[in-house]
Amino acid sequence: MKKLLAIILTLTILAACLGGCGASDPVETLEAKPSTDKFRNYYQIFVSAFNDSDNDAVGDLQGIIDKLDYLNDGNPETTDDLGVDGIWLTPIMPSPSYHKYDVQNYMDVDERFGTLKTFDKLVKECHKRGIKLIIDMVLNHCSKDNPLFVNACKQALKGNLKDDAKYFEIARYDESPGDKYTAIGNGYYYESNFSPSMPEWNLNAQCTRDYFKMVAYFWLKEHNADGFRLDATLYYTNAHTKGDEFLKWYYKMAQDIKKDVYMVGEHWTGNAEIQQMYSSGIDSLFAFGYAGASGPFVNAVRTSMEGNLADSVKNYIAETKKQNKNAINCFFLSNHDQIRSGNYFADAAQIKMGAAVYMLVPGNSFIYYGEELGTTQDASQSADGYKREAMIWDSKKLPKIYTDGAGPNAEHVSYGGVKQQQKDKSSILNFYKRVIRVKNQNPAIARGTIGKTKIFDDSAVCSYYVEYKGDKLLIVHNLSKDESKTLKLTDNAELRAGFNASNSKNDKSEVELSGSELKMPSYSTAVLKIND
Repeated sequence: MKKLLAIILTLTILAACLGGCGASDPVETLEAKPSTDKFRNYYQIFVSAFNDSDNDAVGDLQGIIDKLDYLNDGNPETTDDLGVDGIWLTPIMPSPSYHKYDVQNYMDVDERFGTLKTFDKLVKECHKRGIKLIIDMVLNHCSKDNPLFVNACKQALKGNLKDDAKYFEIARYDESPGDKYTAIGNGYYYESNFSPSMPEWNLNAQCTRDYFKMVAYFWLKEHNADGFRLDATLYYTNAHTKGDEFLKWYYKMAQDIKKDVYMVGEHWTGNAEIQQMYSSGIDSLFAFGYAGASGPFVNAVRTSMEGNLADSVKNYIAETKKQNKNAINCFFLSNHDQIRSGNYFADAAQIKMGAAVYMLVPGNSFIYYGEELGTTQDASQSADGYKREAMIWDSKKLPKIYTDGAGPNAEHVSYGGVKQQQKDKSSILNFYKRVIRVKNQNPAIARGTIGKTKIFDDSAVCSYYVEYKGDKLLIVHNLSKDESKTLKLTDNAELRAGFNASNSKNDKSEVELSGSELKMPSYSTAVLKIND
């Protein structure tokens, strides 16, 4: 009798488990596989503002090494780390400025950031954790203190444009050529699109290309960097150079050095121009048309209206693929030149929803450091330093880092620093971790092709299919800030992940699939696997 009761009890428990399996969180059981290709979740680090290891009020490379386990501890199944598997460092080369976009020496590390030995250590530690490391490469201009330019000016004053002057856009004009040029003397001027302190290279000159080939070899081969973020590719076109031709040459040259090099360009212009630039063969270009406070991702969240978002992204990606079938689109909300994305949204729920919307479209997502904390800034200040304030590891103990006069401010991390948010299950940080983990569990999200959109007749619902190697997913966002939704599915589906941006647990709570009914609270997302 006891044995029979035990069997009945066991079957009852089993039945309960089976019947309640839909209530469990699949994110806790699915395997997160590390990336082995160029599809990554990148994290942008403004080096001088991230972490200061030697207490000189300047962030440095050792400071990044010290925080790598926060970014990725090397185990895709753990949940303590953010889970990113790519890092972009803003310029690290010797430069007179705090931002380092005016390079003096292309084959060294600025002494305030460390040494080449420190850089090598950083690369090694990144690779141990499965992180790809790309560095900012500034090819359109350099510092006026660059030795080649100093010599070029001396030669130009003597009327010699045949030697070092060939490296730069230097010419003689009878009258001033305009405010984009700076006078050297004796009627000679150099092109300076950004500032008189930043002369433009002549990218069409063979000597310049030979030099940049040496630079690429130095970083990719001798110091094992994984690729470059190319600054200001829009300005590759100048007096003597056709920009797309130079970019095509540069990418192919870098591939010859490192076959799997990854390259992403900053071509800050309209969608059509960006799409056309993909004809160069480059892996990626930032999708500037989708970023910023007025971008489609932010608008969809703030207005609670899908606004043709899914079709827009689908068409944008399709156009880039026409130019380069291997294109990997890069979506982001903000970077070091824009107002902090935390300023775009009214509260933490909107910040989380914004993360889900932009990170769950195909391509590579780029997170600007501090974005995962909901960091904001003083929007009344136009100086770039305010967009690059210090990373806040502990909001109770602010770092002594100042970027061009802008210091850390506790008000700009009103949701808490890393220490505080790590402990809070409902934090923005833990929401970002969940999004990245789900992407690692479902490769089709980043790599897939968007199929049908507008699966549901509701202006507050953004939905689309993605397909990759026989795997088909359905992504659904309820963008309404007030209304829950019950949506009728026509597919045989299973819930892979739920995100409730406004709940207290950062889990799938209240995102439920019961038969063909998908129940979604306000500001929530569902990732569903479609079974044939």
